[in-house]
Amino acid sequence: MNGSTMPDAGLSVSVVSHGHGAAVIALLGQMASVLESGGVGPCRVLLTVNCPEPGLVASVRARSWPFEVVVLENLSPAGFGANHNRAFERDRKLGASTVFGVVNPDVRLLDSQPFAALLAVFAAAPQAGCVYPRQIDVAGAVQDHERLLPTPGRLLRRHLFRRRHEVPANSAGSADWVNAAFMLLRGTAFAQVGGFDERYHMYGEDVDLCLRLRLAGWILMRADSVVVEHVAQRASHRDLRHLGWHLASLLRLWRSPVYRRFKRLHVVGYSKSV
Repeated sequence: MNGSTMPDAGLSVSVVSHGHGAAVIALLGQMASVLESGGVGPCRVLLTVNCPEPGLVASVRARSWPFEVVVLENLSPAGFGANHNRAFERDRKLGASTVFGVVNPDVRLLDSQPFAALLAVFAAAPQAGCVYPRQIDVAGAVQDHERLLPTPGRLLRRHLFRRRHEVPANSAGSADWVNAAFMLLRGTAFAQVGGFDERYHMYGEDVDLCLRLRLAGWILMRADSVVVEHVAQRASHRDLRHLGWHLASLLRLWRSPVYRRFKRLHVVGYSKSV
């Protein structure tokens, strides 16, 4: 782990659209408002258009933004991890920012100055590899966006007893992993662990990334003063194809050396079983 404090550099944000044109424009507009009001925000947004959206591309290019916008148009759809990894590599070639943000297009910023508080956590905690806000849904209920290692036993208890919130609200920094709907990553940490593992398809990428960050000595820090709205789609609850992807990712995770090493080092009462 690199324990240096934050150098004076910027924030780049990666957003992927897969038919999310209206949501992307709304999110970019919110980030622009933060900067236009004199706040701290991204200096660069890398927008990956994962399937053809000529209307979105035209709308983005027709407007003047207070940050650089780099549009990456895929010839064929790529996975979640691959898209963000490619955005990170493009950011490095353009002049890497210190912090690399991964933000879903269906996220809504609820604070007027969210990025300043998030970046302040990096400055105060040199060991922080990932900083994230609290997430709520449209009704104001806290989302279960931060969790413990997804062992078979925990998943069974979660579904049988509806135990959605695994990390207490007053225990920032105790999560084993957080979802990738909104996370800011220290660029050196993301590069050190090699970014997302692109072998995961739609599910498990964020779990695997967080475990590798933790194993490399970095910690995950929640910025309690920042709240974003995110409606978890939970497509695997409704779509058999998504359920299959979810199960395949869980099996890949449980068979991985990353999972087994993390469980051995961090889970109380570890046994050699999955």
